[in-house]
Amino acid sequence: MTDDLSEFRVPALAKALDQLGQLLSQSNVAFLIGAGCSKCAGLPLMAELTEEVRKSNRLGDRTRSILGAAVKAFDGAKAANIEDFLSEIVDALAIADRRGTLGATKAEVDLDGITCKAEDLRTAIGEIKDAIATRIGEPGGTDISTHERFVRTVQGTLRSGKIPRPSPVDYFVLNYDTLIEDAMGLAHIPFVDGFVGGVTGWWNLKSYEDVSAEARILKPHGSVDWFSKGTDARPQRLRPGLFLGPKPLHHVMIWPASTKYRETQNDPYAQILDSMRRKLRPEGNQELVLVIMGYSFGDSHINHEIAEALHASGRSLTVVAFVSGNEPEGIVSEWRDDESIRDQVRVHAKRGFFHGDTVIRTEIDLPWWRFEVLTRLLGGDR
Repeated sequence: MTDDLSEFRVPALAKALDQLGQLLSQSNVAFLIGAGCSKCAGLPLMAELTEEVRKSNRLGDRTRSILGAAVKAFDGAKAANIEDFLSEIVDALAIADRRGTLGATKAEVDLDGITCKAEDLRTAIGEIKDAIATRIGEPGGTDISTHERFVRTVQGTLRSGKIPRPSPVDYFVLNYDTLIEDAMGLAHIPFVDGFVGGVTGWWNLKSYEDVSAEARILKPHGSVDWFSKGTDARPQRLRPGLFLGPKPLHHVMIWPASTKYRETQNDPYAQILDSMRRKLRPEGNQELVLVIMGYSFGDSHINHEIAEALHASGRSLTVVAFVSGNEPEGIVSEWRDDESIRDQVRVHAKRGFFHGDTVIRTEIDLPWWRFEVLTRLLGGDR
């Protein structure tokens, strides 16, 4: 615990944190959790994951060539990563499949001079997903203590003594890892994640209706322990090393891409996104607080859902965003510039706090955007 939290004792910042605690003590709370929240557990950030996947021995020579072509397509782009590269290949596969379905003479797709058949692209996608899942899911070196403290604080300290019993907390987890699920289990918190069963389970949307659950985990991009068997797209959660016969298993994960909208029309993605959409638009003017952490706002589809909900909520939705930039940037800055919703957006940035007309700037870095620091602050450390 080397981070100095004394800056947060400044009255204006302490007040912002007190207000955050009060917001999270309300009955209707949700979290949007991105890759930045997994860094403290020993998992790579997206840039690091990109380099590790490109060097992975899970990739065959043909896949390396295809991935290299996809990487080259982004020459000059800012901060392109493995999700962008994979999305490029997914888009190419959609073109190849469409041509093949219609019987085109040339069904192949050219990627930087490489002629790719649909099967080449499909194999490449599978190998890249396998490399990502292997890196994220590899045993050893994962420190889950911060995640356990986080869920204990959110589910316990911030919600204890509430009568009537608060609604389940929703966790929209964009990561493929299982840190939040594992932390819930270690903390003895009853939760549902869309599956029925144990370590090996099957997808069942009705599991989210379990009235005994204190938390719901929804993963719009899939998970390292989700698989589909053969042509059945519905996921199963499988125990590592389990052999299910000759039919191939495929990791169930999706990426931001033009074809993602097609993929999200299938279960479970359509169901998860619909649940997210309904959660962000509570009925009866019920107040909802959405806390966004560890997310770089790189998924336009997710950003669109949040923006639409802000406008449609009748001011009942409050978005609390923790960002690593010195001040609001990109889509978050656009929300603040929109007079109709700016008062619903609270931004905790590296160099200040921004909410409506309230702007508190500092000359030193505020580390509250880091998951491990935010967890400490929510737990009462200052």
